[in-house]
Amino acid sequence: MQIGIPTETRAGEARVAATPETVKKYVAQGHQVVVQAGAGLRASQPDSAYEAAGATIGTASDALSAPLVLKVRAPEAAELAQMQPGAVLVGMLNPFDAENNARMSAANITAFALEAAPRTTRAQSMDVLSSQANIAGYKAVLVAAHHYQRFMPMLMTAAGTVKAARVLILGAGVAGLQAIATAKRLGAVIEASDVRPAVKEQIESLGGKFLDVPFLTDEEREIALFFRQCRILPVAGPSCSPAGPAPARHPGAAKADRPVTIASQIPVSCGKIVRCGLTRSGSAHGPDVGPPTRQDAS
Repeated sequence: MQIGIPTETRAGEARVAATPETVKKYVAQGHQVVVQAGAGLRASQPDSAYEAAGATIGTASDALSAPLVLKVRAPEAAELAQMQPGAVLVGMLNPFDAENNARMSAANITAFALEAAPRTTRAQSMDVLSSQANIAGYKAVLVAAHHYQRFMPMLMTAAGTVKAARVLILGAGVAGLQAIATAKRLGAVIEASDVRPAVKEQIESLGGKFLDVPFLTDEEREIALFFRQCRILPVAGPSCSPAGPAPARHPGAAKADRPVTIASQIPVSCGKIVRCGLTRSGSAHGPDVGPPTRQDAS
C-alpha cells in the first residue's frame, strides 16, 4: 500500500505524522511511503533521513493522493480536495468537531481518530493522548518558568533569601501530574486541584498539596478558594474533556492575580473547546486585569 505523509499546515503545528524510524518499519513491511518535502523539518527530521529510511520525497499532492494518509491534525478543506475519494485517513482528528466530520464525510474519506482509541492494554501502543499530554504538562511548566520573572526554587545567599515560586495546577490528569513532577523538580511549592478526589494520593506522592474543593456541591466556596490561590503562579494542566468543555478557570479569578503571575494554559483550544477567556492560542500576552468585583464572584 502507498502511504502519504503530508506537511502539517495548521499555524504553530511543528509535529509530523511519522518519523524516519517509523517509515523504515513501513518500508520493511512492503509499503511505499511518500513524504512531502519538508514535512519533518520543524520536528528536526530532514528529508535525507526519510530517504535513508526508504521513503520517496514528493509534493503535497503526491502525499495527499495516497490511499492511506497519516496526519497529526485534521486536514483543512484545501487538503481534503487533494485526497482521493475512499482514501483512509489516520490521525488526531478531533472526532467531536461536527463541522470537520461533515467535510470528511462529504469527501468520502474513511477517518480513524486515534484519540478515540480505547485505553486498553492491547491498544496502549496507539494511545496518543497520554504521550502528548505528558509533553504538554512538561512544557507548560517550562514555558511558565521562562516567563516568570523570579527564581523557581528557594535560594539562600549571603545577600538574602529568595522564596520558592508557588505553582497552582488545575487538573491532575496525565498532563497535570507531569506538570506537578516538573515543577517540583524545579524547586517550586506545588498546590493542585482536580474534580476527582481519588487523585489526592497521586498528587501528594509527587510532592504536591491537594486542594480539596467541593466542585459539585458548593460553587461559591470553590470560587472563593481559587481567588485566594490565584495570588500565586498558576499552571493549568488538564487536557480536553471528551464529553464537552472541561472545567475552565473562573474569568474573575485572573483579576486576583499578582502582577508576576504567569498563566500557562495547555489546551487553550481543542477543536472549539476554549478553557480560559484570557488566554489566546499560540501567543504570550499580558492583559490588563483589575481587582475582582462582586459581579465576578457571583
